[in-house]
Amino acid sequence: MSDNRRSALILGLSLLVSLPFLNSCIKDPTLPVLNTEEAVEVTINSAEISGIITDDGGAEITARGFCWSKASAPSITDDKIPAGTGTGKFSGTIEGLVPNTIYYVRAFAENKVGIAYGNEVTFLTGMAPPVVTTAQVSDIGAQTATCGGTVTYDGGAAIKARGICWSKEPMPDITDPHTTETPGSGNFTSTMSNLDQATVYYVRAYASNESWTVYGEQLTFRTKLADIEGNLYNTVLIGTKLWMADNLRTSKLNDNSQIQNITDDALWAATDPAYCWYNNNSSFKPTYGALYNWFTVTSGKLCPAGWHVPTDDEFNTLEISLGMSSDQTGVWGWRGTDHGNKMKNQSGWDENGNGSNSSGFSALPGGYRFGGDGTFLMEKTITYWWCSSEHDADRGWYRRLDSASDQVYRASTSKKGGKYVRCVKD
Repeated sequence: MSDNRRSALILGLSLLVSLPFLNSCIKDPTLPVLNTEEAVEVTINSAEISGIITDDGGAEITARGFCWSKASAPSITDDKIPAGTGTGKFSGTIEGLVPNTIYYVRAFAENKVGIAYGNEVTFLTGMAPPVVTTAQVSDIGAQTATCGGTVTYDGGAAIKARGICWSKEPMPDITDPHTTETPGSGNFTSTMSNLDQATVYYVRAYASNESWTVYGEQLTFRTKLADIEGNLYNTVLIGTKLWMADNLRTSKLNDNSQIQNITDDALWAATDPAYCWYNNNSSFKPTYGALYNWFTVTSGKLCPAGWHVPTDDEFNTLEISLGMSSDQTGVWGWRGTDHGNKMKNQSGWDENGNGSNSSGFSALPGGYRFGGDGTFLMEKTITYWWCSSEHDADRGWYRRLDSASDQVYRASTSKKGGKYVRCVKD
């Protein structure tokens, strides 16, 4: 055998011997290797999460993503989201989370060998804002009122403060006067105090947890006006003037001196300040107030301090505010069209004489006391108010409404008559 053929044979034998050795150096695929990175952009119900596959294990990555749970060591049997295939960095957004809750999350990757998980990371979702509603305002007085609210959701954390806040300006907050009630969810009631009389206030309930302070609906109310005896009155803004929306019912002047209560018909025609209740029955006091003679009106001390009995011109201004033409206001007798209807209450008048009360003046038919003989007349049908303006030595100006008319009557009459009084703010 030649040397060349011998060499070729030896080389072939060597190759055959080495093949099993070469095959034994090829590695079998393994599970992927990956890391989970810390969560970012964490909100009350979501978080951004990233992972990175550093080794595919020698086989194609066919799935990857993130799984999470409220318990440690989450797997793909828990909540999960996919994030594509392949190696390298990947990310996703976890949503639908519960506020103020610790979550555990791991990245996962799958090849033909199986599923591998990255390291576990944790994060705490943010706190949600509470939800609070404002209760209706009640027990409104001259300087106090009651309100409250209901905390219907705590935002996933304990309510540490709740109450109401108020102001003369819209949208009050806890930098304004406010109450602090016992913390917690559910209903609560608060009392506002040190309020100004006959003043519009804005009020909202509030609730705070560790991260949020939120407010309920804004409500408005007007405090009442108190006289020297503590009688309370509703008030209403008509045009630019603030008026009582109830008839005056004090039995004292604002210097605390007593007004004479004359019940005897024959004595009523006196020229000294006097008052009475309709039919001398004090049960009419809450509804109609007191009847006064004109001499009481001109004492200058009948209304609460800062208020006064309106002049004839101020009644004219009220009527113009309701749409009456200025050239009609000075007319004697019935004037206007539906201006009396706008002033009359929606109930209490007879013979279908109720009004729309669109003005808020809330006039009721309390009748009157005749100056000539002291008799009481026309309850349910008619009402009068004194003006502080004098017509002449014997007569003062007044306004009148009737159940049978939608107009307003203007005239003057004997100062001895008993009529009602509405005060207007200075």
